[in-house]
Amino acid sequence: MRILYSHRIQSRDGQSVHVEELVAALRGLGHEVMVVGPGFYEKAEFGGESGLVSTIRSRLPRWVGELAELAYNVPAWWRLRRALGRFQPDLIYERNNLYFLAGTLVARRCGVPLFLEVNAPLADERSRHGGLGLPWLARWLEGFVWRSADRVFAVTGVLKAMIAAAGVPVVRTEVVPNGIDPTRFASLPARPEAPDPVVLGFVGFVRDWHGLDAVIAAMAADSATRLELVVVGDGPAVPALHAQAEALGVADRVRFAGLVAHEAIPGLVAGFDIALQPRVVAYASPLKLFEYMAAGKAIVAPDQPNIREVLADGETALLFDPAVPDAMWGAIRRLASDPGLRARLGLAARAEIERRDYTWAGNAKRVMMALRP
Repeated sequence: MRILYSHRIQSRDGQSVHVEELVAALRGLGHEVMVVGPGFYEKAEFGGESGLVSTIRSRLPRWVGELAELAYNVPAWWRLRRALGRFQPDLIYERNNLYFLAGTLVARRCGVPLFLEVNAPLADERSRHGGLGLPWLARWLEGFVWRSADRVFAVTGVLKAMIAAAGVPVVRTEVVPNGIDPTRFASLPARPEAPDPVVLGFVGFVRDWHGLDAVIAAMAADSATRLELVVVGDGPAVPALHAQAEALGVADRVRFAGLVAHEAIPGLVAGFDIALQPRVVAYASPLKLFEYMAAGKAIVAPDQPNIREVLADGETALLFDPAVPDAMWGAIRRLASDPGLRARLGLAARAEIERRDYTWAGNAKRVMMALRP
């Protein structure tokens, strides 16, 4: 089958991992895939986006920037239309982005089925975190694109319900979470059964709401538990976390590995004893969770519906009530003092990857099965 993969990603980060891994998996199944996206995406380094785009965005009023996003659909439409003429695809697969209508319009014009991958309710997300100058327009267009797709793939059941509430029939929506390539997590070095100190680890883009400040504060307050924290990744919260660790006297126990290539992640996660997801938004499918699971790590994560879609408390992770103060630290201390529990949870989490096929190849199969009558 010929698949035209459309996206408007500007940076190489977790989004690009999802795109590139799924494309590789589709090709691995024998399908021909043509990827069509912004030219500057190919030039961006991992963890960064086009400097020109970032500079322009920071200097424009929000509504002007959003109109520029809409205007981008003109060249994107022509790029997709030319690709469609050359490639003659059987299917357009598009990664949803706010104000991105090109795939929808080309699919309607040319009568090609459109599969839409939705990773977040971006209008709501940007309203909360980055702000929107034209929120009414953003929400209307987002709903229009969702409703126009022949199939919508949501990364969690929580997100699927949000999409259904926007008017998309449930029968046209399926859940396809994030995944991993298990070969990258094969033959990782084992940790000592009783390490000293026990290593906590976090992987990802580091924002204030991720809650790592609470982990550092608890480390400083709990002198009885010998722990170190390794933070893999970069982000706007890192300078404040550096300063906090210094101020609380635990800078020697907090290591910031910085931005690393995606290929290096398995080796770094292998060095964790306890893998952390301190906080997460209600609809997300965190890529890091699947990496932790594939590496066989004991996981501490918040007890909320989207996390329970993947992890079970006491079976594949320890889940804590995010509304209860110190609940996360209680779970961490329990794991830190119980190597047997860490090993049991880690083995069960790794087995869950295989049992439920949380892999990119599995995701590619789920997508293609949606073409069956």
